[in-house]
Amino acid sequence: MALSVPAIMKTTAARLSALYLLLFALCAVLLVLYMTSLSARMLTAQTQETINDEVLGLARAYQRGGLPVLVRVVEQRSRQPGANLYLIADANGQILTGNVQSLEPGVIEAEGWTTEPFSYRRFGEGELERQRNPVSDPNEPAQGEVQAEGEKGHNAIALVLRLPNQMIMLVGRDLGEPERFRAVIRRALMLALGMMGVGGLLIWFFVGRAALKRIDSVSEASRRIMGGDLSGRLPVTGAGDEFDRLSENLNSMLARIATLNEGLKQVSDNIAHDLKTPLTRLRNRAEATLSGKHNASDYRQALEGTIAESDQLIKTFNAILMISRLEAGYSSESTTRVDLAAAVHDVVELYEPVAEEAGVTLETSVQGAFAVNGNRELIGQALSNIVDNAIKYSTDSTSRPTVRVTLERVGGEIRLAVSDNGQGIPDDVDRARVTERFVRLEKSRSQPGSGLGLSLAKAIMTFHNGRLELLPGNPGLSVVMSFPGRDDR
Repeated sequence: MALSVPAIMKTTAARLSALYLLLFALCAVLLVLYMTSLSARMLTAQTQETINDEVLGLARAYQRGGLPVLVRVVEQRSRQPGANLYLIADANGQILTGNVQSLEPGVIEAEGWTTEPFSYRRFGEGELERQRNPVSDPNEPAQGEVQAEGEKGHNAIALVLRLPNQMIMLVGRDLGEPERFRAVIRRALMLALGMMGVGGLLIWFFVGRAALKRIDSVSEASRRIMGGDLSGRLPVTGAGDEFDRLSENLNSMLARIATLNEGLKQVSDNIAHDLKTPLTRLRNRAEATLSGKHNASDYRQALEGTIAESDQLIKTFNAILMISRLEAGYSSESTTRVDLAAAVHDVVELYEPVAEEAGVTLETSVQGAFAVNGNRELIGQALSNIVDNAIKYSTDSTSRPTVRVTLERVGGEIRLAVSDNGQGIPDDVDRARVTERFVRLEKSRSQPGSGLGLSLAKAIMTFHNGRLELLPGNPGLSVVMSFPGRDDR
C-alpha cells in the first residue's frame, strides 16, 4: 500500500534516515567550510610570501641600477608564463609599464597591502576580447586607463609601494587558483550532499522498508492474537536482531498466558466434574435425613457427616487455589533458608504412627545437612502429600510394605526422594498424567483422596525452581523432588 510523505515521516525508519541525513549534511558543510577557509588562508599566506620575495628582488634591482634597471626587470618578468602582476605608474596613476592593462579605481592610491581583493585586466586582454567580439563598446577604456567601476575582470591582491621619485610600483598575484579551489570544493560539497541524499533514500528503501514490513507482520500477528487466536505467535526470522529478541520474549509470554488459560480451563472443568459428586452426596444425605422421622442423634450424625464432607470440600478448594497461585508464579508465602534434613525429620515423625497403623515400614536416609532457599511450610506440605500417597499405595506390596525417604546430593542438585515397593505406575503415560489435577489411577476409588496431592507437589516444586519426577522403582514408585544445587549453603 502506497504511503504519502506525511505518513512516511511518521515512521521511525524514515525519521532516523532524515535525522542521519541532516546530521551528515551539517557535518559535511562545516568540514568543507573549515577546510575551504583554512586552505584559502594558507594560499593567501603563500601568495603574500611570494609577493614579498618579488618585491625584495625588485628592490635589489632598483638599488643596483635605479629606475631604468627596475623597468627593464619588470618588463622581463611580466612576459614570463604565469607571471605575477607588475605595474609601474607615475605619481598621477598613469600606467607606464607592466602586464596590467587596467585596475579597479583606488587600488594604487593607498600604500601597502590591498585590504580587499581587487579586479584587474592583464595587458592585451582587451584586444583579444575585441577580436572575439567585434561589436564591442566604443567607450571601453583604452590601454593604460583605469578600469571602470563595476567592470568585470580578474581578482588579485597586491603590495603597493611608492618609489623615492614618487612613482608607484605594484606587485600582485592573481587569485584565480584559490577561486578555482573554492569552486572545486563547492562542487565536491554538492556531490557529497547528493550522494548522501541518495544513500539516505537507499537506506530507507532497503533497510527501513524491511523494518516496516517486520513491524507490520508483528502487528498483523498481534491482531490475530487479540482476535482470540491464542495459538498464534509473532514471526521470528532467525536474524537474532532486536525484532527477533522482542518476538521471542513476547512468544514466551504468550506461551505462559496460554498455559495459565489452559490451567484455568482445567480448574473449571475439574470443579464441574469432580466436585459434583461430593456436592450431590451432601444434598442426598440432607434430603434423606429430612424425608423420614428421625431422632435427635440421627440428625446430629447427619450434620456431623455434612460438616466432615464440607471440610473435605474446603480442603479441596484450598488445594486448587494454592496450585493456581503457585503455577501463576504468585504466592504470598515468604521464602527463607530451609533445612531439608529437619523438614524430612518432621514429616517422617508425623507419619510414623500412620505407617505403623497401616503396617508399613517408614525408613529415612539423610546423607548430609542440606539447605535451600524456599518456604518450609510448602516443602513440608509437598513431602507430606508424597509420603501419604506412598504409604497408601504400598500396602498392596507382595513383600513387606516399605517406604524410604532419601535426601542426598546428585551432581549439581539436591534430591529428596520418596520410594515405595508397591505396584507402582508401570506406564510412562500414566506417570505423566498422575500429576494433573483430580487424576486418580485407582479405578475402585477405595483409597481416600481428591487427586490433588501430586499436582500440588508439582506446583510447589515449580515455585522453588525445581522439578518433580516420577520414576519406576522396580518394584514400586520413586517420587523425586529435585532442588537447584546452587542454593546449597
